Amino acid sequence: MPCTLNVAPLFYEIEINVMAATESGLACPTWLGTVLAVQANFYRVRLASAMAPRPELLCVRRSRLKKMGQQVMVGDQVQVDGPDWQGGRGAIAQVLPRQSELLRPAVANADQILLVFALADPEPDTHQINRFLITAEETGFRLIIALSKADLVTPEQRNRWQSRLEDWGYRALILSVPQSLGWQDLRTLLADHLTVICGPSGVGKSSLIQYLMPDESLRIGTVSERWGRGKHTTRHVELFALTEGGLLADTPGFNQPNLPKSPQTLATCFPEIRQRLTLGTCHFQDCYHHHEPGCIVRGDWPRYPFYLDCLETIQGQPLASDPSLQSAEPNVKLKSGSGGKLTSEPLLDTKKYRRRSRREQHQRLMDWQEREEEIYD
Repeated sequence: MPCTLNVAPLFYEIEINVMAATESGLACPTWLGTVLAVQANFYRVRLASAMAPRPELLCVRRSRLKKMGQQVMVGDQVQVDGPDWQGGRGAIAQVLPRQSELLRPAVANADQILLVFALADPEPDTHQINRFLITAEETGFRLIIALSKADLVTPEQRNRWQSRLEDWGYRALILSVPQSLGWQDLRTLLADHLTVICGPSGVGKSSLIQYLMPDESLRIGTVSERWGRGKHTTRHVELFALTEGGLLADTPGFNQPNLPKSPQTLATCFPEIRQRLTLGTCHFQDCYHHHEPGCIVRGDWPRYPFYLDCLETIQGQPLASDPSLQSAEPNVKLKSGSGGKLTSEPLLDTKKYRRRSRREQHQRLMDWQEREEEIYD
């Protein structure tokens, strides 16, 4: 079930404090807002109160939060104090508890994901689409799948991809900017949610935001003629406010999302497997759905070969996925000995024992010469 952001009571409490401070002639010490963008050590915060002299402030993070190790992410609900209204500056004093957190892309308080794939220019890659679906499924958020650039293909091609996704357990929206196709349904699904847009580069994510919010000015790139892939135009995560309510997080495109770390998690990312497990259970509780006897998942369904490929990839990296094989000490590494037995040996300090390369030595010499010339000039 998707989580719904409910910060209205807190907004109301802050609003009452603002009104009381205004009536008494005092400046309001704190303001509640949402982080729209993060670049370097600066945070663009949209204030929630309509009584604020400015709708947005460019903020820094208080040193107290840095010492606590508190990171500030796009989508965070924060308290801003000491605003400089004339300069449009402020400082983030507190980060409110998050209801959800994504690390890649780094977004807080999101509750659904919009996956965008192009029907043409670039041509859809089945393997890439499946990898994105698995990455999105692992978050546990509600999934919305949109197929863009529908005006570049025939109706038969659209129907073919819709049918394929239905066989996988998904319903896809067909979108076209020139034909104004599918946009009203998409607006309804995005209203009153914080939605993260993901998908390969060049599929039209920036064009989608531009169509939903014409007042926003975004960079829109083209597809590489040499490689047939999209060019990266989104450099950082940024939130955009929808007129219907809700926020849209534009994220940089990724060409190869990561797989889950465990076979058990991988199985939960396939709607086909989840559907089969509702009809019964496998003979073994920790079944990998590969060659185990009494498995009700194994069978002739479209994405089963892809599931086996992903399973083989995960099992091929035991040191990265099995916590029992991880070294508990940071300065010790595990080494396979005779008979496959794991032994530990100390790690050498690379900065102390590794020889510097000739390039690094030459660069240090050049830096020293430049400093000497500056001193004697």
